[in-house]
Amino acid sequence: MPPTPDSHPAVIELRQYTLRSGRRDELIELFDREFVETQEEAGMIVLGQFRDLDDPDRFVWLRGFRDMAVRHDALTAFYGGPVWAEHGPQANATMIDSGDVLLLRPLSDANELAVLPSKRPQVGAPAPERFVSATVWSFPPGRHDGIGLIRDGLLPVLHKTGPALLAAFTTETAPNTFPRLPIRTGENIAAIFTSYPDEAAHRRHLAHVQAHPLVREEILPGIEREQTTAPRILRLAPTGRSLAS
Repeated sequence: MPPTPDSHPAVIELRQYTLRSGRRDELIELFDREFVETQEEAGMIVLGQFRDLDDPDRFVWLRGFRDMAVRHDALTAFYGGPVWAEHGPQANATMIDSGDVLLLRPLSDANELAVLPSKRPQVGAPAPERFVSATVWSFPPGRHDGIGLIRDGLLPVLHKTGPALLAAFTTETAPNTFPRLPIRTGENIAAIFTSYPDEAAHRRHLAHVQAHPLVREEILPGIEREQTTAPRILRLAPTGRSLAS
């Protein structure tokens, strides 16, 4: 029997691809047709696929694994298997760079990304009318105060002010168990994914959170003191087969 993908993965890859001009829809069509169930048959789970709304040649996606050992076995099976041998060259031909990859884990048990593959739309399903925002903060290696402020301060406010939180992650520091696919090293990040009916709902919720006295006076100033650079904001549109939406 093939391994069953874990719907509560402890290891997550955030993958951001820079594509050749005008070829994003080609990759998405190929990905959703050939690379979803086949990856999950190998033991991983495809959590979400997105168009970057700020860059027409950017494809963002998430996949998860039960642990690092499973990650090694699942990636070995998939990239050494017949599906990637047949369709991988076409996928690679759409890409300029596929090396922007963060290896993550849930920020806490309460903030994992829980999805059900059985609920995934079929091939050819229209994209949902949803807006997903991802905010990625970077902190100095080994420093945990900023991440603690996000976990213990910002996330509770997000939960109280709107049911929009999809998941929250931080860096997985274990060594890369599949070096054929490089990841960004030396990172210390926190990432929050939220979902809304549209971008206007996101803006309203963001304004509400930023106006919260604790966030305005303590949490955000504390995060800004700790961060190495301004947070990166990803404005994302789920594809038709994305579980995260």
